[in-house]
Amino acid sequence: MVLEKIDSMVFAIIDLGTNTFNLLIAERLSNSTFKKIFNTKIAVKLGEGTINSGYIADAPFQRGINALKQFQQYLLDYNVEHTYAFATSAIRSAFNGSEFVTQAKKVAGVSITVIDGNEEADLIYYGNKMAVKMNDSTSLIMDIGGGSTEFILANNNTIFWKQSYLLGAARLLEKFKLSDPVTPQEIIRFNTYLKQELASLFEAVKTFKPIELIGSSGAFDSVVDVIAGKFNETALNEIQTEYPINMEQYYFISEMIKESTIHERYHINGLIDMRVDMIVISILLIDFILTELKLTDMRVSTFSLKEGVISKKLGLTIS
Repeated sequence: MVLEKIDSMVFAIIDLGTNTFNLLIAERLSNSTFKKIFNTKIAVKLGEGTINSGYIADAPFQRGINALKQFQQYLLDYNVEHTYAFATSAIRSAFNGSEFVTQAKKVAGVSITVIDGNEEADLIYYGNKMAVKMNDSTSLIMDIGGGSTEFILANNNTIFWKQSYLLGAARLLEKFKLSDPVTPQEIIRFNTYLKQELASLFEAVKTFKPIELIGSSGAFDSVVDVIAGKFNETALNEIQTEYPINMEQYYFISEMIKESTIHERYHINGLIDMRVDMIVISILLIDFILTELKLTDMRVSTFSLKEGVISKKLGLTIS
């Protein structure tokens, strides 16, 4: 997809994810950089109950429209000159996804572009490259969404391989219906499924040999904050965009989360409410990738698709 250049001073990016709608409002500066003015997110859970059936049910459909109506007010408050809204897995795979796009324009005045998994992975790479210092070595970038998970093998200069899989947290949670807490037998069954589904990733890894995992925002943000809450490390803040992860601390909180009930997770310091139900699936995904690919280093990027749009569409870097 060719993205037209925007010359507006104040612009907005809306990411219509499967679980969460994200709004970022930023100002374009004269030196080809940008600064964030405002950002917010609303949990919509578009795939609730029906994500693997290929449609958006009435209640989440309306939650999504209402979220965009709230965003519309922010766009007015901040005098946004141009808005770029994009939809990913839940909307692109739902047979009534086009109806949602139509209603969003009619009711909330938001024009939505639906992007495919290949474009999504591409933009995720550009967002992460802006946040994380990469070099000539190959990194594996992983972005866990609600409907899909993207993997990108890349370095600072190029993407070697990328693929989007229908392995989002909401999709997997509906498919596996894990116990509370998850059982060892369920983890084995889950990992067996991932081995089958991610065969093409394993083949690509043999060729490009990544040395680390870069976790792209979302659930990885929660990893940073839960580690911070448990070990008094640096929590997410407005200044820092890259967080190296102490792997001993990661595996400690991984076990803590897997052993917890949903009630206990509401009381885990650093875990926001909207991620309480999806975090176990996300941790299982991260654990699987680290173990199967024998990766011993991990960093977290707080930038993802929204910032990738800014980088590729506007040609801007963070101020």
